[in-house]
Amino acid sequence: MKALLKIVVFSLAVICGFAGYTTFGLPLIVPEAPPKEEKLSGDLTMDQFIAVGEKIYNGKGTCTLCHNPVGGRAPLLETVAADAPERMKDPRYNGMATTVEEYIHESMVDTSAFVVAGFGKKGTNDTVSPMPDVSKGAIGLSDVEINAVIAYLQSTAGVDVTVALPTGDEGAPADEEAPAEIKVAESAEEAFAKFDCLSCHIVPGVEEGGDIGPDLTKLAAAAGQRKKGMSARQFIEESIISPNAFVGPDMEADMMPDDYAGKMTVAELNMIVDALAGKK
Repeated sequence: MKALLKIVVFSLAVICGFAGYTTFGLPLIVPEAPPKEEKLSGDLTMDQFIAVGEKIYNGKGTCTLCHNPVGGRAPLLETVAADAPERMKDPRYNGMATTVEEYIHESMVDTSAFVVAGFGKKGTNDTVSPMPDVSKGAIGLSDVEINAVIAYLQSTAGVDVTVALPTGDEGAPADEEAPAEIKVAESAEEAFAKFDCLSCHIVPGVEEGGDIGPDLTKLAAAAGQRKKGMSARQFIEESIISPNAFVGPDMEADMMPDDYAGKMTVAELNMIVDALAGKK
């Protein structure tokens, strides 16, 4: 009888502990509004257009996620416009651009046309870029937004800005329009795509992925061994919400964005964690 009572008390303690952890231990996750698109019209001056390009570069375009001094995951772009003429002459270049403007545009949408040495996908001899097409997927820049980024990069490199200013309301909705409804992912695969995980990781159930970050198809087997007293699922949750809490071998701190807690719904987080933990 005493043994049964101990089992019941222990079970209740585990249930209460788990309920307390999920209620108070996990941070409140509230999705952000979609990245705000800039109003791009024929009223812009070139300086304003360049400023819009800088905001897109540092914001919606997620360029600084990889193109930054931390970790050396992608080449820095401060001089890309100045370097473009020589890159187009490189024997390894297989694109169609003939001008600096065309080269930068091509490098954003046909990313493997030229891969800077040392920055290609592993095993491809720098012929395949890990960078996604910024006009598609989670980033989804419009033609005018891409041109704004090109103008910014030309300005940063100190070369002539050749991009034409937009005419009319080509870019995005006016400021007074209501933001688009947030679409919640309905599967782990949709969540991986929505949060651009595939740019840096290979993930379970998806054939294509990046190799900038760790291969997450192997995470389920190792996660429970990473931090003493932490289950695999707890470790995976923490790695998404607070990625600097544990930095793996050959990785650098701050390589992964730390704002996913404000972008994911609890359902999206759970779907990703389940997939990475090997739950079918």
